[in-house]
Amino acid sequence: MTLIVYDDIYLEHDIGDHIEGASRLTAIVEYLKGKKAWREKNIVEPRAATVDEVLLVHTQSLVDQIRHIAESGGGHVDADTEICPRSYEVALYAVGGVLTAIDRIMAGESKNALCLVRPPGHHATPSRSMGFCLFNNAAIGARYAQKKHGLNKIAIIDWDVHHGNGTQDAFYDDPSVLYFSMHRYPYYPGTGHFTETGRGAGKGLTINIPLPLGFSNTEYVEAFGKVMCETVEPFKPDMIIISAGFDSHAADVLGNFCLVESDFRVLTEEVCRVAEACCGGRVVSTLEGGYNLRVLPQCVYEHLMALEEHS
Repeated sequence: MTLIVYDDIYLEHDIGDHIEGASRLTAIVEYLKGKKAWREKNIVEPRAATVDEVLLVHTQSLVDQIRHIAESGGGHVDADTEICPRSYEVALYAVGGVLTAIDRIMAGESKNALCLVRPPGHHATPSRSMGFCLFNNAAIGARYAQKKHGLNKIAIIDWDVHHGNGTQDAFYDDPSVLYFSMHRYPYYPGTGHFTETGRGAGKGLTINIPLPLGFSNTEYVEAFGKVMCETVEPFKPDMIIISAGFDSHAADVLGNFCLVESDFRVLTEEVCRVAEACCGGRVVSTLEGGYNLRVLPQCVYEHLMALEEHS
């Protein structure tokens, strides 16, 4: 049984008609309920992350900045990234949702979990919030799994249409965390060239597959499977974290890329296959992008069904 981490508190990061609005989660939840994929027994309430847990990745000055803007009534971190009075607390719960999933999996309650959280995280660098992201949920989850549960190696798989520059920055010289991203390129945020492969002890453990417009979904899935087989599986991670962005769908209003709904089931199955081979199936998926409210819920459903098959 796949655990679904969710709470209505995630709707309280209320940034109005911003494209990364609360309607993303309400659309997903209502769709899953309609498909009977939302069962009370597998819904898990998140806890808030502590500041010390956020500091596993981020600087104190960044935490103070987000708290100050929220306590001052809200505002902008940058042109794209808004904060309302509740955003700081909600962001702690977004991080805490991933940490809750890790704890439950390590306690043996399930092999995998889907964290339906917001704000998203993969653009947040150790010292800067950007690209709709306040704190880096996946990156903090990786560090937490290592510190709290003694896991050695973590793989983070990112199929959001945008490169996860924040996650890359957090682990660029770290041999214990493999980061693999497939993304549209050139595109926001401008990072993720194939020559960006890590530094020092982490050299070779950042894998970027930048893809141009016109790339087909068949080619994408084939390239994804090749990296999972030839690089991620030999790394032998103790847990896999997915930065699950669904804006790489062809109909997404920001991505306009190449995938269709069923492709996310195939990608998930490949991640689960590697997880079964390496780490007892331990997979934590956390929501990143996806902005077409018609197709986003369908993509999440396909993803969830593949997780369920391997739970």
